[in-house]
Amino acid sequence: MDEIKGFFKQAGKEFLNAAGDAAMGAAKEVMGSVINEIFIKKEAETKRILPSIKNMRVVSKRTQLLGETAAYSHRPRQDIQDFDTIRQQCLNSGSLFEDPLFPASDESLMFSRRPDRYIEWLRPHEICDDPQFFVEGYSRFDVQQGELGDCWLLAAAANLTQDSNLFFRVVPPDQSFEENYAGIFHFRFWQYGKWVDVVIDDRLPTSRGELMYMHSAERNEFWSALLEKAYAKLHGSYEALKGGSTCEAMEDFTGGVTEWYDLKEAPQNLFSILAKAAERNSMMGCSLEADPNVLEAETPEGLIRGHAYSITKVCMIDIATPNRQGKIPMIRLRNPWGNEAEWNGPWSDGSPEWRYIPDDQKHEIGLNFDRDGEFWMSFQDFLHYFERVEICNLSPDSLTESQQNDGKRKWEMSMFEGEWTPGVTAGGCRNFLETFWHNPQYVITLEDPDEEDDDGKCTVIVALMQKNRRSKRNLGMECLTIGFAIYHLNERDLQVRPQGLSFFKYRSSVARSPHFINTREVTARFKLPPGHYLIVPSTFDPNEEGEFIIRVFSETQNNMEENDDHVGYGDSEDNDNRPGGLYPNMPSPVAPPVDPQKEALARLFKCVAGADMEVDWMELKRILDHSLRDELPITTTNLETATNVKENLAPLMAQENGNVPNTNNNNELDVGNILNSIVSLLCGLCNKDNSVQEMFGLDDQNNTTQRLYDPNRTDDYNSQVMTATPEGFSKDICRSMVAMLDVDKSGKLGLEEFEALLTDIAKWKAVFKIYDVHQTGRIDGFQLRQALNSAGYHLNNRILNALVHRYGSRDGKIAFDDFLMCAVKIKTFIDIFKDKDTENTETATFTMDEWIESTIYS
Repeated sequence: MDEIKGFFKQAGKEFLNAAGDAAMGAAKEVMGSVINEIFIKKEAETKRILPSIKNMRVVSKRTQLLGETAAYSHRPRQDIQDFDTIRQQCLNSGSLFEDPLFPASDESLMFSRRPDRYIEWLRPHEICDDPQFFVEGYSRFDVQQGELGDCWLLAAAANLTQDSNLFFRVVPPDQSFEENYAGIFHFRFWQYGKWVDVVIDDRLPTSRGELMYMHSAERNEFWSALLEKAYAKLHGSYEALKGGSTCEAMEDFTGGVTEWYDLKEAPQNLFSILAKAAERNSMMGCSLEADPNVLEAETPEGLIRGHAYSITKVCMIDIATPNRQGKIPMIRLRNPWGNEAEWNGPWSDGSPEWRYIPDDQKHEIGLNFDRDGEFWMSFQDFLHYFERVEICNLSPDSLTESQQNDGKRKWEMSMFEGEWTPGVTAGGCRNFLETFWHNPQYVITLEDPDEEDDDGKCTVIVALMQKNRRSKRNLGMECLTIGFAIYHLNERDLQVRPQGLSFFKYRSSVARSPHFINTREVTARFKLPPGHYLIVPSTFDPNEEGEFIIRVFSETQNNMEENDDHVGYGDSEDNDNRPGGLYPNMPSPVAPPVDPQKEALARLFKCVAGADMEVDWMELKRILDHSLRDELPITTTNLETATNVKENLAPLMAQENGNVPNTNNNNELDVGNILNSIVSLLCGLCNKDNSVQEMFGLDDQNNTTQRLYDPNRTDDYNSQVMTATPEGFSKDICRSMVAMLDVDKSGKLGLEEFEALLTDIAKWKAVFKIYDVHQTGRIDGFQLRQALNSAGYHLNNRILNALVHRYGSRDGKIAFDDFLMCAVKIKTFIDIFKDKDTENTETATFTMDEWIESTIYS
């Protein structure tokens, strides 16, 4: 307490000094700054004790609310903020809403540092008299930049005001400061395929009573400031909005796909691209390179450098001169300032060129010479004087019925979500050929060429967008370097799902993204003949984790599907066409040639099972630990475990034979003989030529000791394989194995079930050894698909990602016991599903009781 008093005493001294040297307003600012610094120091001390835990929790909660990632799709129901519900609750209680998920505090402003002054959060009625949501409607003049470097967002917001249909989808008009005012507002943004409603309170950051960030030209108009706050909440903080591309915000306002062109390297058909974009109501803008020495420098032709212009019309205009007549490509632009700062070259307002245009043509294009910032240029001058053009192609749902009736066309769109998971589906670019084919794959089918294309080709825009990177900048996550490649597929290729290593070894791409780049989205436009095409999105380097969406826009209908395996198990119809080349063919089970082996199995089962003639998970663990004892890590503890297993089995054998235990190892030899007989039987079921040692790792029956770890050995002597724990198989996997075959849910296995389980284990171990080429006891996550396929399973990327997330190590490796668990879980859940899918429709219906019972027990 004394320390706090000392802080405030020092603050008071600085306040008095400032009051004597400057105006009272400046002194208040110093006072606020000092007090803020005091609390920053105290907060820093706290953070040394609890480093960033609070901040991380808050960000996660916001992300849950806004539904940004698939990882948070199962968010608690109470975290969902419903605008109408909350507003009504506030009206009933007579209180103003205070958003707990985006509080009026420094953490909502910045994540990398603290503010350099005292920031006061004020509601609009505390800033001015008579606050309004709109003042005489909305316009580009309502969008003015403050101290935050988010001009890219402002440019998109200014463009948004030009289309009322798009504007009111983002800025719902059902809110004001008069009717039903409760301090709560909401806005809608497109986020990765979904429209998200973002709820905020109306407390805004101010300094000395003035808005710090986006604001309107009218001091009492607040829709733009509140829009910016909602967008900041969407991404975690105001600071997260520093730096960006207008394309990004235009997409979040429309759900469209953006592309941009360097006009110094413009494609020959750029005018056609712009004209078709205008037909589809696309938002378009252009700009000149900024002058590094002069802010918004004006050129002799009246254009402003570093300034964004809107393209409002693209058309061919009739022209008739004394010497010739025809059509000329023209483009109409608009300076968002809306003043006399206009182009003064050919075809500018009042220029002599317009006398060659028929009057009816002038009327048709709405020509006027007002000093309103709007002007015409020839397309050739446009290419010469401007340097960059951006197009936001709107999604099909952006066009209203009346717009379509007026001749506006819409794009056809397909979209898929996916993820890159290290060690599974994050294969990197084609430079890494061995893993490239593990990336997600998508097939698009183009059937009809464009209506006006003389070459019979289809226009395709492919857009690859990575998710959630801006909102995670506070965690140090920046954009991944991403791109994609496109391959042509013939009819035979379509039978392979997914394409494997051999396909990419001998095929070249027919198109690809112009570059791999660390931006939120990579977009490219192509002209392709009708046919089937494979799109492979990837990061540049392998094993980089991220989520993405991939969208395909085309002028005519396109069909898109994920090129992935169907889920199930059973033998592959054509192993030669499986991904990654020819898979090792596992031998088909054959009937055991010698009946005594069956008798040996029955004898072992009987002595282990006891009077109830069933094996539970503990008895199964004894058998597995003993059978695979040479595959366990070589430790002293493991030696003790092996000895305990024999001691536990010996009394069981003695009980079966009516003998009592003795010390001459005879019972142990009997156990060894029986186990060897059982393993021989299992080897016969999988491959009658395999030896006992090859399949189950059993040594000679008299070999009752194990090697100890020798730190002086550098060869493979110390290689520890197959399981990761010295205690043998975990109780969890043993229980899961029992549950897999336990039809009556008794927790135990009968003789036939026991035999079937040991057969499966033998097969899974043989498969694992094939892919554990370095004998480390772990296989690479990239090999999991192939290994499980060899064991008879067919899985898609989503399931493989889930398996590695659940059972993989931090470096993406799969240990033997985890591999067994993967195989057990998959087989169990497929069986549960098939029991309900009696008509083979790939659809099953469960009551909640049935689903919980099935999943809990398995």
